Amino acid sequence: MKEQLSKRVAEIQAISAVPKILETVAAMTGLRFVCIAHVTDDSWIACAVLDRLDFGLVPGAQLDVTTTLCEEVRDTARAVIIDSVRDSDQYRAHHTPRIYGFESYFSIPIFRTDGSYFGTLCGLDPEPARLTDSTVAATMHLFAELVSKQLDADTELVAARAELLGERETAELREQFIAVLGHDLRTPLGSILLGTEVLALKHPDPASKPVVERIRRSAVRMAALVDDVVDFTRGRMGSGITLRLRDAAIGATLEQVVDEMCGLYPLRTIEATIAPDLRLRCDPERIAQLLSNLLKNALVHGGEHTPVRVSAALDDDEFVLSVANAGPELPRSVIAGLFKPYWRAASRSGSEGLGLGLYIVDQIARAHGGSIDVSSTGGTTAFVFRLGAALPDHPPTDLLTHADC
Repeated sequence: MKEQLSKRVAEIQAISAVPKILETVAAMTGLRFVCIAHVTDDSWIACAVLDRLDFGLVPGAQLDVTTTLCEEVRDTARAVIIDSVRDSDQYRAHHTPRIYGFESYFSIPIFRTDGSYFGTLCGLDPEPARLTDSTVAATMHLFAELVSKQLDADTELVAARAELLGERETAELREQFIAVLGHDLRTPLGSILLGTEVLALKHPDPASKPVVERIRRSAVRMAALVDDVVDFTRGRMGSGITLRLRDAAIGATLEQVVDEMCGLYPLRTIEATIAPDLRLRCDPERIAQLLSNLLKNALVHGGEHTPVRVSAALDDDEFVLSVANAGPELPRSVIAGLFKPYWRAASRSGSEGLGLGLYIVDQIARAHGGSIDVSSTGGTTAFVFRLGAALPDHPPTDLLTHADC
C-alpha cells in the first residue's frame, strides 16, 4: 500500500507544470495553501504542496480522509467550493473547517481519462475569498483537467519507454543468438562444400553430377546468407564491419566473382569489362563480397533476357566499379530504401535472400571510405561504387554501428 501511495506522489512530482499550476491557483484565488492530493477509500496523501500558511504538510504527508471534505468530493464526484464557512448553511457546523481552521476552501476532483478517480486539486485559507465566481471556478476546473491529462500522458510515456526498453533487450538477445548461430553454421556448411568437391572428384557419375552441383550451389548460397547475417548482427552489436587492408591486385578477384555467379546462374549472361593489372589498397575479400552482392541483386531483379554488365577500372585516381541491369525504372521511393536492411523489391518473392545484400554493400563501401550510388533511367539500373585509389592507412571501420537500421 505504501509503495502504491509513493508511486502516486511520484507521478504528480514528475509533472513539471505542477508547481506553476499551484502558484497560479494561489495567485488567482488569494489562498495561501494549495495542493494536489491523492484520495482513496481510506487515505488522503499530499502529492504536491504550496504552503504559505506553515500548515505543515509536505509531499507524502497523510491525513485521515474522514476529517477532510475531499471524502465528499470522492463520493459525489462533484467539487466543493466555499467562499466563507461562517456564511455557509451547509458547512458552518461541519467538523472539517473546525479541525483545520479554514474559512475559504475548494476541492476540485481529478479524474484520469479512463474515468477513474485520482484525487483533488484543493486549497484553503483562514480568511474568506471569492471562489464561487464563475471565472475562478471554471479556471480551477480547467487546471484539474490539465493535471488529469498530464497524468495519463506521463503514465503512457513511462509505459512506452518500458516497452521500448524491453523490445530493445529482446532485439539484442535475438541478434546475439543470430550471430552465434551464423558463426556455428559456417563449419557444417564448409563440410558440405568440401563433401561436394570430394564427390565430384571421386564419383564422376554423369547421373549424379547435377545433384552434386545443386548441393554445391545451395551450400554456396547458404554460406553467403550466413555471411550477410553475421555482418549485419556484428554491426548492430557494435563491432562494425572489419577490414584487412592491403595493396592487392583485385582484377583476378573480381573475375573470379563473375565466374562464380555465372556458375550459380547458368541461364543468365554477365558481360564483364575488368581493366587489367588493377591494384588497389583495400580489403579484396570485402570488395569481392560487394561485387557478389551487387551481381546477385542485378541477376535477381534485372530483366531475365538481357545481360548484366560489369565494369571495373581506374578513372584518374579513383577506382570505379559498376553493375548495371535492364529493367523497369525504379521510383525514388524505392531507391531511397534500397540500402536499408531487410529490403526486398515488391515485385519479387522473398526466396532469393534476407534483404541484407545491398545493406552490406553500402556498409562495405562506407567502411572503405568510398561511396555507392544508384541511378535508374532509360530502362537501366546501375550501381556504382567509387573509391579513391590512394586510400588512407586508417579509414573509418565502425560506420556500420551508426547506420540507419
